[in-house]
Amino acid sequence: MTKSVFVAVTGRPNAGKSSLTNLLVGEKIAIVSPKPQTTRTRINGVLTKGETQFVFIDTPGMHKPRTKLSEQMVKAIDDSIADVEVSLLVVDATKKPAAYEEKLIQDFRAKKCDVILLINKVDLIKNKSDLLGIIDEYSKMYDFAEIIPISVLKKDNTDIIIPTVEKYAVESPHFFDDDLPTDQPEKVWLAEIIREKLLNNLFDEIPHGIAVQIESLEYGKTNKGADIVDIGIAIICEKQSHKGMVIGKGGAMLKKIGGLARAEMEEYFGMKVNMKLWVKVKEDWRNNENAIMDFGLKFD
Repeated sequence: MTKSVFVAVTGRPNAGKSSLTNLLVGEKIAIVSPKPQTTRTRINGVLTKGETQFVFIDTPGMHKPRTKLSEQMVKAIDDSIADVEVSLLVVDATKKPAAYEEKLIQDFRAKKCDVILLINKVDLIKNKSDLLGIIDEYSKMYDFAEIIPISVLKKDNTDIIIPTVEKYAVESPHFFDDDLPTDQPEKVWLAEIIREKLLNNLFDEIPHGIAVQIESLEYGKTNKGADIVDIGIAIICEKQSHKGMVIGKGGAMLKKIGGLARAEMEEYFGMKVNMKLWVKVKEDWRNNENAIMDFGLKFD
């Protein structure tokens, strides 16, 4: 008898949702950066263990929307919560509960969700007795099905998440290929690799106004007969003033981004990658519904 369980991974920006999803799935399927709103869409991470298929839906961090894109991101959170057997609320043990958590808990309450609270980053708490106070504070906010203190970084207690989630599995066919860790299209993942490098190497205000598109992807042979992938990548800036910063002095930043991404892509493909990067400007694209759709970020 095959079973499946859909799990929404929710929480504030930088709580550790994407890192947790990657850990649970066993492969990197979501990009990670210290900047808020790194995740822009729903990302399905798939883990099949025996007869049970786990589908972890990594959602954008809960935030106050300021653009049409961020409205779409918040909608993705609401949609994810409505579609699952159980939700994980990932919170940062070093931060007090705030509007992020309160909004999510309101949604959980309205939808009568089963929720497992994961208190992440407990390795950063010097006085472990403080953890009891954190657990008590969150317990008063919602009737959580389980409360598990964890550290994704140190992998503390993370091994009990899968068995806990499996209690919510229901009899059903497997919805995804048992061997695939995600349903993300290849071009989307390659674009995300570039965006991750941009997030981690540019000034705070710039990366959120950037989109990445894979404009071409072709397999071929080098002059010596080795396999090679040729990829054409467009980086779209929201402001003309940002274009020069993305390119860098003498093209240094663009070269750095390309080098970091190429190494990861060559590992992914298992062959040499020839990459061409160029930078375009599309003013205020985050408030343009057509642009949001063109960049694969949905709008409905």
